[in-house]
Amino acid sequence: MRRNKGLMISAIALAGAFALSGCTDSGASAPSAAPVEEVTFDEGTTMAALNEAGEITIGTKFDQPLFGLKGPDGNPVGFDVEIGKLIAAKLGIEASNIKWVETVSANREPFIQNGQVDLVVATYTINDARKEVVSFAGPYYEAGQDLLVLEGNPSKITGPEDLADKKVCTVSGSTSEKNIAAYTTNIIATDTYSNCLGPLRSGEVDAVTTDNVILAGLADQNAGEFEVVGNPFTKEPYGIGLAKDDTDFRMFINDVLEESYDDGSWAKAWEATAGSVLETPEPPAVDRY
Repeated sequence: MRRNKGLMISAIALAGAFALSGCTDSGASAPSAAPVEEVTFDEGTTMAALNEAGEITIGTKFDQPLFGLKGPDGNPVGFDVEIGKLIAAKLGIEASNIKWVETVSANREPFIQNGQVDLVVATYTINDARKEVVSFAGPYYEAGQDLLVLEGNPSKITGPEDLADKKVCTVSGSTSEKNIAAYTTNIIATDTYSNCLGPLRSGEVDAVTTDNVILAGLADQNAGEFEVVGNPFTKEPYGIGLAKDDTDFRMFINDVLEESYDDGSWAKAWEATAGSVLETPEPPAVDRY
C-alpha cells in the first residue's frame, strides 16, 4: 500500500511546459518532469524496495519513434518512456534516477525473469503465452498490427491477404511474427523493426509488419519513403511487464495508470510524443485479473 506524505515538485515540473527533445525528427517531445511524490510503502513490497533505493531500471525500445527512441544524450524518448516516468514518480523516484535498458522483442521476458530490469515498457503486447512467465499491468494502450510499404504502395498491398506470394519483414520473437505467419511463410525476421527498412527500400521485401503506431513512427521519421496501409488486422493491448506473480506491484502500477487517466497526465504524455503524429485515443481499462 502507498501512503502519501505530500508532494515534492521539481522546478522543471513547475515550469508546466513541454520541452522538445533533441530527436525532433522522431516526432516526439518530452513533457516536463512528473511531480515526484514523497511516499512510504508497506515493508517487503517491491514498491518499498525501489523507493528506498531511490532508483529503478526500466526496459524499453531504443529504435521506435514516438514510443521509445534513443536520444542524443543516450536516453530514450517517447510515449513508453513517459509512462515509465509516471510510474517512477509515484514511487518517489526522480526521472534522473531511472536507468534505461534497451529491450528488444526477444529479450523482454528473460530480462524480467533474470532481474535485469524492474519493469518493461516497450510496446509489449499482453498475451497468454507471455503471462505464463511474467505478469502485466495495464493495458495502457491498444494498437493493431498493420503493414508498412513503399510510398505509393507499388505492390498494391491492401492487407495481409495480399502477402501470400510476397516477402515481409518483422522482428523475431514478436507477436507480429507469429500473427503474420498465418498469411505467408516468406518472412525475414530481424532483431529490430528499423532493420527492416533497408530490405524494404531495396525491394528485398515487399512490406514490414508490426503494430500500426510503430509503423506510423517509422514512416514519420522517414518522410516520403514509406506509408502505412491503414488496415489493422489484430488487437495489441500494450502492457507493462514485471516479475511473475508480484501482485502488489502490478496493482500499484494499475492504480498509477488509472490516476494518470483521471488527472490528464496520460493524455499529456501522449500529446507530447505519439500525439505529434496520431490522434489522442481513449485510454483502455486496466485488467484487474
